[in-house]
Amino acid sequence: MIPTPHIELKNKDEIAKTVLMPGDPLRAKFIADTFLEDVKQFNNVRNILGYTGTYKGRRISVMASGMGMPSMGIYSYELYKFYDVENIIRIGSCGGYTADVNLYDVILAKDVWSESSYAKVQGGYESDVIEGTQKLNESLIKHANELGINMQIERIHSSDVFYRENFEEYKEIYDQHGCVAVEMEAFALFHNAKVLGKNAACLLTVSDNLVTQEATSSEERKNAFTNMMKIALEMAE
Repeated sequence: MIPTPHIELKNKDEIAKTVLMPGDPLRAKFIADTFLEDVKQFNNVRNILGYTGTYKGRRISVMASGMGMPSMGIYSYELYKFYDVENIIRIGSCGGYTADVNLYDVILAKDVWSESSYAKVQGGYESDVIEGTQKLNESLIKHANELGINMQIERIHSSDVFYRENFEEYKEIYDQHGCVAVEMEAFALFHNAKVLGKNAACLLTVSDNLVTQEATSSEERKNAFTNMMKIALEMAE
């Protein structure tokens, strides 16, 4: 089924085996414009921008996922299932659940806890915790060390809800499940990788902190999270 309902490209060879997935289409464009050479745009359906280029002479793609697990679930599934993508690395922002994580800290999600029904409905997966792919995580750790970038390796929370009526619930989630930060896509990505026998990882930059009330601007979130981008780009093949 090529093209798919959400990716217009008819030739799957124009997408690399490794895809970086920020949530924001403009972050995908920023990465392509700033870091890649010989760039070709392969998607703009619903303004979900996708590009393939080279980084240090090695091929890699970058494509937005949109916000939330349903959106990530669609795009990652199509890339894995119909375009033969092997590795997807989410690169996104997160909110800190503890004062021990600071703005701009980079976090590698070793696993994800979620109260979402996505995995159960999509594939009958009953657990509320899903791990990332160990070999991808090991490579990302290696590249972070080589670049001299400090990276925390932690459990994170994937939430279906951005605006909670009881916002103080984050304290209970941190205490009971050990989640140091929250985002909205990784649980779906990790599940799709598990179902389809593919590889997935999630790198996050702390954009705000629920404890300290510190926050970055939308412009900073689009353009300033370069450390996680540099780590992920080293996965180019």
